[in-house]
Amino acid sequence: MFDVTIIGSGPGGYVAAIRCAQLGLKTALIEKYDTLGGTCLNVGCIPSKALLDSSEHFHNAQHTFAEHGIDLDTPPRVNLTQMIARKNKVVSDTCAGVSFLMKKNKITLFTGFGSFVAANQVKVTAKDGTETLIDTKNVIIATGSKPIAPPSFNYDKKRIITSTEALNLPEVPKRMIVVGAGVIGLELGSVYARLGTQIDVVEFADKMLPTMDADMGKELQKCLKKLGFNFYYQHKVQSVTSDGEKTTLVAENAKDGSLLTLEADYTLVAIGRRPYTAGLAAENAGISLDERGRIPVNEHLQTVVPTIYAIGDVVKGAMLAHKAEEEGVFVAELLAGQKPHINYNLIPGVIYTWPEVAAVGKTEAELKAEGRAVKIGKFPFKALGRARASMDTDGLVKVISDATTDEILGVHAVGPRVADVIMEAVVAMEFRASAEDIARICHPHPTFTEALKEAALDATERRALHI
Repeated sequence: MFDVTIIGSGPGGYVAAIRCAQLGLKTALIEKYDTLGGTCLNVGCIPSKALLDSSEHFHNAQHTFAEHGIDLDTPPRVNLTQMIARKNKVVSDTCAGVSFLMKKNKITLFTGFGSFVAANQVKVTAKDGTETLIDTKNVIIATGSKPIAPPSFNYDKKRIITSTEALNLPEVPKRMIVVGAGVIGLELGSVYARLGTQIDVVEFADKMLPTMDADMGKELQKCLKKLGFNFYYQHKVQSVTSDGEKTTLVAENAKDGSLLTLEADYTLVAIGRRPYTAGLAAENAGISLDERGRIPVNEHLQTVVPTIYAIGDVVKGAMLAHKAEEEGVFVAELLAGQKPHINYNLIPGVIYTWPEVAAVGKTEAELKAEGRAVKIGKFPFKALGRARASMDTDGLVKVISDATTDEILGVHAVGPRVADVIMEAVVAMEFRASAEDIARICHPHPTFTEALKEAALDATERRALHI
């Protein structure tokens, strides 16, 4: 009998397993694939960032090395085979690290497909059909999500692809259609745009990144257009087809009904992800899914069955690896009798294009919808010495604070290394700091973090010093 059994070894599942084991709980972890780490480590966060980094090096060699005084005898060429091999090694090393952590923490690993027999019994079905029954006091469901690919898109994993296949293309496409102007489409589109691919983005909404602050989407669009991106907003995809060598997309313009037809070597479908609960047999445990296929939970991430919890992409909220990790730790500590907490408003979101996009807290539109009076401060990276020194001058930082109390309500940024800079804002907001607090803190010079200080100064009586 295990104290807790976790189904799924993604960031939420394996972190939950580690924390449970640290707290003295006898822990089992079930993973259907041969490697641990789930989507994030195998076909998501880690491999995409490896390719983003490699493609950025190539792009800089092509476009900025000469200005830095670095002359190349011959023009740089893309060795996609080596680029993907390096990515694969990053993935394998990272997954091996997770396996080591399971052994170190004495977590019992079961390889196979996990499904419910009853609320306190889980069946593991191995590839050869062998079944193992696990009796357990508690269960944490952490089965993650899968890309959405409607039937009309004719997803064939060859020419019509999702993010999974985009990580292992055999060639650099001349042209690629990206359906969806969200995080995944823009990141992977950036990879191939830097390598020389023409990227055409088709989006149903009237702008990119519709859930983020509007200023960030506008700023990132300017940057991506410099890479050669084309954007087709307010277009509803009617069909995507492939003849084996190219793909054809037909979309209807929502404004005038006209049809748009695009052809490309590949079409990347990046319109979101859905919770992965197929085959879980949750009904055997007395659990029903909601209208979007998610598992309903209360504020303690507890399902209608008190001994069963769900975390990560299978529950409501942003589909983020670090959100899943926090929820995994939360449930583990709850099971151990502690009183943990998660502030969902302060879970940062990051897009790893270049420049990067990062945000925490409320957007300007959300605060206006709440009727809240705010002050807004902005500072462009082009006015920052560190950004000029590294030739990374695109983007800005935006600080939103309460008009009366000056408490920081949101920080949004497009720019170099803002994925790291945003954590200063997260810490400040966790302690309910004011814009004045950040403005008064001494920031090292020259650094990218000075842009946050200057934006905070701008939010407090327009006191920015360098603009």
